[in-house]
Amino acid sequence: MGSATVLPYITSQPVIPKPEQILHGTDTNRRLNVVCVGAHPDDPETGCGGTLSKLAAEGHQVTIVYLTRGEAGLKDGDAETAARVRTAESLLACELMGARAVFAGQIDGQTIADRERGQQFTALLASLKPDIVFTHWPLDTHRDHRNTAQLTYEAWEALGESFTLVYYEVMTGVQTHHFEPNCFVDITSMADKKRSAIYAHVCQKPERFYPYHEKMEKERGSVARHDRAEAFVVVREKLPKPYLPFEM
Repeated sequence: MGSATVLPYITSQPVIPKPEQILHGTDTNRRLNVVCVGAHPDDPETGCGGTLSKLAAEGHQVTIVYLTRGEAGLKDGDAETAARVRTAESLLACELMGARAVFAGQIDGQTIADRERGQQFTALLASLKPDIVFTHWPLDTHRDHRNTAQLTYEAWEALGESFTLVYYEVMTGVQTHHFEPNCFVDITSMADKKRSAIYAHVCQKPERFYPYHEKMEKERGSVARHDRAEAFVVVREKLPKPYLPFEM
């Protein structure tokens, strides 16, 4: 991988108790640019809100890129109203996690991952100069999630693999499928902060789905030997060329 640093608390397979370096080669004491890409408001918070909060608390620059503003996220309300409400909730969630929000300008339920949008997204990521980028797992039931994963992967390759690419899960078994993590982060100390960030998305009625995410945290924690953990897939090699959907 092209980027270089160490996140000492990101561990490898749980049978190996000692931490693993997944970002390697740079000064571990410098401030990192961490980016998390989510298709909709609340995706990054539920998928890796604990890890993002932990990184921010350690002094790293954390930016959350929302591909959309959640325009389709209100049953009783038009797209403009939904975007306004969900943007405000995203800004509050980011404030709680110590992150800043960036909105990429696509529309909820209508996301596109073609060459033009790929070039635009690559330019956006390049401007953020990330050391590490978290994004959706490609095998997800939601098309917006899959498009987000594709755009991020294409940007990673187009930028010469200059950052470490990490996939997160969202409701594994319901939305995310065939997710086999190779890294775990202890988020025990950040569980309350993550919960607060999720509950900032009031319009989504988080009390309905938060218990599922809490259960996931505990299950991942039991595997990783922590009270609470988040699980990730760190990309080790890129896909063969024939499987890339378009050229940048």
